[in-house]
Amino acid sequence: MNAMATMASGQAGSLQSLGGGTRASGRHGEKAAFLDTVGGLRLCKANSVRLTDVGLPVSLSRNRKLEVRAGAGNTYGTVFRVTTFGESHGGGVGCIIDGCPPRLPLSEEDMQIDLDRRRPGQSRITTPRSETDTCKILSGVGNGLTLGTPIAVTVPNTDQRGGDYSEISVAYRPSHADATYDFKYGVRAIQGGGRSSARETIGRVAAGAVAKKLLKMKAGTEVLAYVSRVHGVEVPEGLIDHDSLTLEQIENNIVRCPNEEHAQKMIDAIDAVRVKGDSVGGVVTCIARNVPKGLGSPVFDKLEAELAKAVMSLPATKGFEIGSGFAAWFGAQR
Repeated sequence: MNAMATMASGQAGSLQSLGGGTRASGRHGEKAAFLDTVGGLRLCKANSVRLTDVGLPVSLSRNRKLEVRAGAGNTYGTVFRVTTFGESHGGGVGCIIDGCPPRLPLSEEDMQIDLDRRRPGQSRITTPRSETDTCKILSGVGNGLTLGTPIAVTVPNTDQRGGDYSEISVAYRPSHADATYDFKYGVRAIQGGGRSSARETIGRVAAGAVAKKLLKMKAGTEVLAYVSRVHGVEVPEGLIDHDSLTLEQIENNIVRCPNEEHAQKMIDAIDAVRVKGDSVGGVVTCIARNVPKGLGSPVFDKLEAELAKAVMSLPATKGFEIGSGFAAWFGAQR
C-alpha cells in the first residue's frame, strides 16, 4: 500500500470557519442571541460586530447563522484511540493512548527513537528551535509491559521564546490559524500558534511508535515514509524499490530521500528559497508492507477514509492519494 501526502509551504494550514464565523467573544465582546441548539450546533442571530482592535474589520449579519460549539477534535481512532494535548509554548505536549493491548513490551526508548527523528534543529533545513523532546511515560506501562490501561506520555517544552511572537498579538499571520481561533473561541495561544503548531505532532509520533511496534509484533507490518518531491524536484516513479526500501536508506541524508541524486537537488531547492526567507512545499510517500486484510468498515469508516482523515489533519497538508491516486490510469491497469 502506497500513500502520498502533499504538504504546503510555510506555516501550519489555517482552520476553516463554518458559516464565515458567527461569534466574537472575550475581549471583542459577544453579541449573539442563540435561537436553538441541535446536537453540537447552535443556530444564532448575531448583531454586527467589528474587530477593529486587531486591524481586521469583520461584519456579522443579522441573519440566522450556524455556529459550531467549541468542542473536541483532539482524539483519533476507534479501537486504538489517540488523544494529543498541549500547546507549542506551554508546559509541554503529549498524548494518551487508549486501546493498546496488555503485555506488549514497551519502553520510553521505543518512542524516543522516533521522537529523535522528528526533533527540530537537526539540520539547516529544519526549524532552528532547540528542543530535546525527551519523553516520559506516566501511566499504562509497568515492568516494561503495557498494562492494557491508558498510556500517558508527556514531552516538556524547554525552548519557549514567547517574546518572539509579540507582534502576532496585534496582527494575524497569513495562512495560519490565528484569525480562525480568535473568531471561533474569542481567545488564542499567541505564542507559536498553540495547538495549530507542528509540535502537536509529537503526540502522534509517540503514539505511532507504539502502534508500529504492535503491528510489527502481531502482523509483521512495516511502515516507512520518505520525501519523494520538493517543489519542482521529484523522484521518478519506479526509481525507488518499495519492496526492499529500508529506513537506513531513507535516513542517509537530511532531506530523507533515499535517492542521493534527487536528495541533493531537493536540498539545493530548499537552500535557494531559504536565503530569500521563503519556503516550498513537497510530497511525502508512505509505504505499508504486510498490511492485515479486512481493515476498515463501510461506509464512512473505510481504511482509505480513515487514513485520509489522519493525514489531512497534519499541519499544512493539502492533498492525499493512495496507489496511483490522481493519475489518469485505465481501470484495467489498477
